Amino acid sequence: MSPQPGRGRWIVLFVEVVLLAVIAGAFVWTAFLGNRPESVAVTPSSTPFTLVAPTVIPMTATDLETQIAAVYREAGPSVVNITSRSISYDFFFNPVPRQGSGSGFFYDTLGHIITNYHVIADADELQVTLADGRTLPAQIVGSDPSNDLAVIKVELPASEVRPLPIGDSTQVYVGQFVLALGNPFGLERTLTFGIVSALGRVIESPNQRFIGEVIQSDVAINPGNSGGPLLDLAGRVIGVNSAILSPSGANAGIGFAISARTVQRVVPVLIREGRYLHPSLGVRLIELTPQRAALFERAGMNLPTKQGLLIAELVEGGPAARAGLRGPQQVVRVGNWILPVGGDVIVAINGRSITTSQELLVYLETETQVGETVQVTFIRDGREQNLPVILAELR
Repeated sequence: MSPQPGRGRWIVLFVEVVLLAVIAGAFVWTAFLGNRPESVAVTPSSTPFTLVAPTVIPMTATDLETQIAAVYREAGPSVVNITSRSISYDFFFNPVPRQGSGSGFFYDTLGHIITNYHVIADADELQVTLADGRTLPAQIVGSDPSNDLAVIKVELPASEVRPLPIGDSTQVYVGQFVLALGNPFGLERTLTFGIVSALGRVIESPNQRFIGEVIQSDVAINPGNSGGPLLDLAGRVIGVNSAILSPSGANAGIGFAISARTVQRVVPVLIREGRYLHPSLGVRLIELTPQRAALFERAGMNLPTKQGLLIAELVEGGPAARAGLRGPQQVVRVGNWILPVGGDVIVAINGRSITTSQELLVYLETETQVGETVQVTFIRDGREQNLPVILAELR
């Protein structure tokens, strides 16, 4: 049988197409191998990958990680876990043991440890767990609920203690990187990282007063972190972690630390005296507002200012009374209100305007000491006057 016309021609054309495809494929593969980055290793993999140009890691990121790791390595041995135990009694006078935990850090080679007052408050027994796992008994040296600070002590050779350096919190700035070391939920030597969110915050102390100069950060702080250090990237203590603001009781990105400036002012006194003396004017005050000022004017007082602190009571023999400040002269009823009228209205201390009790307390705590003389500016009978007052211990 003779072949069909044109069949050979189609066979030849098919062979030519196949040869062209093989040649083109070889060309593409050769080009691929010739241009492949040398940094990409071809290894068997079960997942697809995309070839990209090599990425250079910024030196700043590497430096930051190195600094964080160095702080953890150097400061970690100085941070301790504090366990407090106490006994309370139920309705039937049965003893109920209680246990709490917090953090602390070595302040000096004598074994003094800084922590929060609320960590050791009402403790019948304190145990300190060191970074190497040893557990030692601790004794309370001094405490100050108004600043939520306390000092405890363990017996250790000086060679085994690594105190943390205290930094200068007045140089801290918003946006600065900071680290927290502590034992959240009992997880020892946990490191967290963040930034300073705000400065000069005022928070309530365990005894319902106010703590000023507080550092706010977004570092993750949880129950158990209390008393641990807030550190800068040089490993210096710039604050003592004290409280969080959270509706759930866990970290919500708002944490507060008592500033190193407060620590430097209070801790040496606690070690030396066992307690810290808080300055006071010896007065009970009423904060004036426009609405309250209107009430006192209806009661017959001449008030050229609508803001300030009206003296409602003088402590007998107290600093303000000795200096000559005046308390209320009479009590007047205005509607449903009984008002003490005739007292001086304090408007400034040492030239600094004071309009609330919180401002007064924070100023006295952070800027003055017991025995110091301050200039009190006040309004009496419509006239502004000044008197020197020697501060005494708050009672």
